Amino acid sequence: MNSKRLDGKAAIITGAAQGQGKATALRFAEEGARVTCFDLQAVEKIQETVDEIKKLGSDGIAVSGDVSKASDIDACIDSTMEKFGQIDILVNCAGIMILKPFLEQTEEDFQRVMDVNVKGTFLFTQKVMPVMLNQGRGKIINYASIDSFVAEENSSPYVASKGALKSLTTALAVEFAAKGININAIAPGQIDTAMLRQATDGHPEVTEFLIKNTPAKRIGKSEDTVGAVVFLASDDADFVNGTTLVVDGGWLCL
Repeated sequence: MNSKRLDGKAAIITGAAQGQGKATALRFAEEGARVTCFDLQAVEKIQETVDEIKKLGSDGIAVSGDVSKASDIDACIDSTMEKFGQIDILVNCAGIMILKPFLEQTEEDFQRVMDVNVKGTFLFTQKVMPVMLNQGRGKIINYASIDSFVAEENSSPYVASKGALKSLTTALAVEFAAKGININAIAPGQIDTAMLRQATDGHPEVTEFLIKNTPAKRIGKSEDTVGAVVFLASDDADFVNGTTLVVDGGWLCL
C-alpha cells in the first residue's frame, strides 16, 4: 500500500525558490507529487528547488515569472500541462511585505503588495480553474497569515492584503465547492523567513518579544507550515472548504 498522500498528483507552487514555498515544494515531492516551481527569481535559482525535488525521487520544472502578470501565469500553466498533463493542486504562496510606518507607505508600495499578494492569487486561481473544472477536481491552498485576523505595526498594506486573501478564499470556496474544487488557506504565525528577518535583523528585542508572545516559545520554521498544506491538498480534506487553518504556535490564543 502506498502511504504517500499526494501520489500521482501534479502541483503548481508559487514563491517556490525559497522560504515556505520551497519547503512546501519539497514536502510535496516527498508525498509523491510532481511540482511546477514558479517564482520571480531567475530560473537558475528556482532550478535549485527542482534539483532537490528530483533527489527526492519525484519530478518538477522551474518557471520564472511574476504572479501579477497574466501572460506569465498562462506560460506557467501551459508548461505544466505540457509536462504533467494535469494540475491537481495550486498553492498560492508568493508574497511580499513592505515594512514602513503608514505615513511613509507610498501608493506604489501599496499597489505592489496588493498586486503580488492578492491580484496574483486571484489571477493564478482564475487561470487554473478551467483545468480543474475540466478534471472535476482540484485543491487550491492560499498562504494567508495571522495578519488576516490581527494587525501589526508598520505593515498596513500587507495586513490589508492578507485580510483580503482570507475573504477571497471563502468567497471562492462558496462558488466552487459543489464543483469538486476545495479552496482553503493557511495562516502562518511568526515563521523564520526572509520576510520576518526584515523586522528582526539587528533587533534582538523584537525576536525576544515574538518568542515571549508565542505559547510554543519559539519562532516557527518553514517546515512547520507544510503539514497543514499537505493535509489541505490531500484527499483527507475533501470536505474542507473555505477554512483558514492557523499554524502559529498559539499566537492568536493570547
